[in-house]
Amino acid sequence: GDFTVDLFTEDCPKACLNLLKLCKLKYFNRNPFHFIQRDFIAQCGRIEPGEGNSIWGLIARNQVFFDDELRNQQRKRERLYHDRAGLLCMANLDRPDTNTSQFFITLADRPLDYLDKKHTIFGEVSEGMDTVHKINCTFVDNDGRPMQPLRIQHTIVLHDPFPDPSGMEALLRRSPSPSELITEGDDESSDDSELADLDEDDFEELMAARKKESQEKLLQLLGDIGEDMAPPDNVLFVCKLNPVTQDDDLELIFSRFDKILSCEIIRDRLTGESLCYGFIEFASREGCENAYKKMENVLIDDRRIHVDFSQSVAQLWRSFNDQKKGKKVKMMELQ
Repeated sequence: GDFTVDLFTEDCPKACLNLLKLCKLKYFNRNPFHFIQRDFIAQCGRIEPGEGNSIWGLIARNQVFFDDELRNQQRKRERLYHDRAGLLCMANLDRPDTNTSQFFITLADRPLDYLDKKHTIFGEVSEGMDTVHKINCTFVDNDGRPMQPLRIQHTIVLHDPFPDPSGMEALLRRSPSPSELITEGDDESSDDSELADLDEDDFEELMAARKKESQEKLLQLLGDIGEDMAPPDNVLFVCKLNPVTQDDDLELIFSRFDKILSCEIIRDRLTGESLCYGFIEFASREGCENAYKKMENVLIDDRRIHVDFSQSVAQLWRSFNDQKKGKKVKMMELQ
């Protein structure tokens, strides 16, 4: 979606000039929102090493940062505070006067007073708050990166009251056409288009499937799983065990879900001490799934355990190697 921003050009001329000139240079085209926290902020701007400069840094290369303009806002008390969604604010390096190209949009309709007097507020969204609310509802990972790429496709300057800084003419270029914007850069948006219409439960299920796929690829790289091999669907991985827990104890507890074919707590080869994790093989996949649903965070010997479906085929490799060793022994006996 689109949104329109009104800038506080009288109160924050440096921040406004910086944004307007960078937009005029198409500096933000295809630039992603790289950090989003629901009901907090959505941050954008160049983050690559050597980039992320202010307009003055792009022209002169010797003035990357520009100063805060907090004092100028004292005349406009209603604009001084981070107290509503849709405010446009400069991001910095957590110290004064380190503004570059990065900015953020507030997403909370409540006071964010810990941001006051630390970040210059230089504008607000005047049209398109529905787009801001959509940004606020974006699914993100644990680091705040959007699961579905969210980019500024194009910027249009409706009014620019500031003259261009000297030397800016050499940086100007034509704005890309819509067809170029679609094909420019990577094609991540098409890969994740399926996320757009998912509810929260479907999203969690999709993320779990992707996590499983990535774990399988990692195990292939490590040599623990071959490309033509699949992890068993009836083996449960158990960890965070108490060192005093024994194999028989674990088997007895989990046997209520299905017949146990094998139960092994992995131990140190030299000392024999428990490494606090193990594998339980059930007679059926259904029994394994039931145990997975019921036993997460259950207390066993004063320890809350964690369970997950096993992604390892080490047992299959052991079985395969044992078979090969058995054949070698038989051949030696025959000789």
